[in-house]
Amino acid sequence: MPSPVPNFAFNAAGKPQIGCDDRSLFSFGNLIRQTEQLILDLFGRGLLSGTTHTCLGQELCQMAVVRALQDDDDVVLSNHRNHGHFLTYSGDFLGLVAEIMGREAGVCGGYGGSQHMALRHFHSNGVQAGMTAIATGLALQRKQRGSASVVAVMVGDGTLGEGLLYESMNLAAIWKLPVLFVVENNGIAQTTVTAATVGGGNIAARGAAFGLKTWQIDDADSGFCAQVQGIVNAMREGIGPGMLVVETGRLGPHSKGDDLRPAQELERIQQRDPLAAMGRRLAESDRLAIVAANQDFLRGVEAAALASPVSTFAVVPSHALRPATAPVPALAQPAQAANVRLAINAALRTLLTHRPEVLVLGEDLHEPYGGAFKVTAGLSQEFAGRVISTPISEAGITGAGIGLALAGQRPVVEIMFADFMTLCMDQLYNHAVKFPGMFPDAAVPLLVRTPCGGRRGYGPTHSQSPENLLVSVPGLTVVYGSQRHNVGQLLVDAVTAWPNPTVFLEHKLLYGEVQAPGPFTALPAQAEDLASSLFPTLSSGPVDADIVLLSYGGMLPVVERVARQLREAEELSVRIVAPALLSPLPRQALRGALLGAAKVVVIEESHHQYGVGAEVLALLAESGFGGQVLRIGMPPVPIAAARSLEAAQLPDEKSILARILGMF
Repeated sequence: MPSPVPNFAFNAAGKPQIGCDDRSLFSFGNLIRQTEQLILDLFGRGLLSGTTHTCLGQELCQMAVVRALQDDDDVVLSNHRNHGHFLTYSGDFLGLVAEIMGREAGVCGGYGGSQHMALRHFHSNGVQAGMTAIATGLALQRKQRGSASVVAVMVGDGTLGEGLLYESMNLAAIWKLPVLFVVENNGIAQTTVTAATVGGGNIAARGAAFGLKTWQIDDADSGFCAQVQGIVNAMREGIGPGMLVVETGRLGPHSKGDDLRPAQELERIQQRDPLAAMGRRLAESDRLAIVAANQDFLRGVEAAALASPVSTFAVVPSHALRPATAPVPALAQPAQAANVRLAINAALRTLLTHRPEVLVLGEDLHEPYGGAFKVTAGLSQEFAGRVISTPISEAGITGAGIGLALAGQRPVVEIMFADFMTLCMDQLYNHAVKFPGMFPDAAVPLLVRTPCGGRRGYGPTHSQSPENLLVSVPGLTVVYGSQRHNVGQLLVDAVTAWPNPTVFLEHKLLYGEVQAPGPFTALPAQAEDLASSLFPTLSSGPVDADIVLLSYGGMLPVVERVARQLREAEELSVRIVAPALLSPLPRQALRGALLGAAKVVVIEESHHQYGVGAEVLALLAESGFGGQVLRIGMPPVPIAAARSLEAAQLPDEKSILARILGMF
């Protein structure tokens, strides 16, 4: 429980009990305002860590919805201007001030700073609209288990230019979710007035266009908080998603000292200040007593924050991944299958049958279509309500998957083509990997499946292999199996035994390949290689081979044919190494397999500059490798649509063989 707050008690969930009367609202609102002023003072004294955004003048606006959310299961998702939301949710003034100062007493130990905080069902992040899609996932999980809770996601008027907000409102409307989008409209973003950024000018109409119940209230109106309480109560009764637009005013700058508004505008906002008006309605002696008690309290908070040690790591983390859990033997998948597509389909059916927390989301998954590559064929009818066809909203459904994962589900999100993963990158790069990397209590066991690769003439935006982009995201696991791997088992284990955000790549041409291990066996898993026991590296051929070919995913059938020609026509001994895990790279296993070789060739379909192969060869160089190396991949140009042009660009047997023979 946080330190006692003057004039306030806490409920069993640890939330301050703030009434709708003038005294209660002024007391807590003034405490928030004085805290913001303290933060600005600390900044002026050089005692803050990083940047901060205050909510001076918006205290009632920020309090109103959060104070009404008293259910243990209610969720508050906030943004870069989150202080009032957090304090109303938690009452943890020391946790906030110490966090911004970068002290151990901070609610997140200084890791998150002003913009990024987590406590119970409160999360904030500094990316505009970034939390809106996550709200839909959290709300979907609550709706499916019959909770009466409400998910409130706070945005500012500046966020109305972000596309993800509209994807999220659309998802919330389609799924009839208890999400309340709260727009705190102070008329200006950083320095640009809202009138110059919102086409049409009517913010509430944007919510109504998606079928959301909409309200528009001024926080200076009498009875403002009582009206908001009524809105939250209506949301709790199941009216579906809503949008509440609160007209408010910002007394201070966006961030520290960038307030460029004219003096007359600032004077107008000062005159309408609802908190000051509320204070004037109190007896002067009562108001002064409240202000004095709050000042005394915050002096204690400041002293405690200054007394707290500067944030330090006991051990500087080397990665942000959670350890694997034991695979479930009952979910074992056969090593051989008629083809890879059927193996993945069977794995999804196994997961949906035996793990009720698994949901599958993606575009066009329903019958009779069953997904663009028929991987989900038959599942939407068999598992109605758990295999969910979505709008074309790659970022939105990825965010929804994050929300589901945060709420304890095991979501499997399908992105129709890997080329579209770029639309998901903010959700992966700024949200999925950040939460578990920063907050010990937040886990994001999200799996994103996506078909990739060329050789089908699909052209520049439907044929790419983006693993070189994905492996560069810290904390993101990237798995890319081949027809020699037990792909169904890789998928089952990724969902059930690996509690980290994961992208599961599937080459289009492998869907029709027979799944069979053939001459390949798994290299021994090394304890230092995270997840290597779940996603093994395979090899075939003699340890003392003349040359080692390393490849993965959809390139492996091509590389096997190259190896056959090298053996038969050139009388060379060849070893093939085929990892399924691209990130985190199984370094120890690869060192053991490659370090003693005379020649190592890394062959990939992706642009090989700055890619997986480059990382493998860097690993060898750092380990003292003295042999000869070669990288083969696609040049850094768009993939052509014409089959003849595409074939000339992508590595094939003839071009690979010619490059390899040049080494001898």
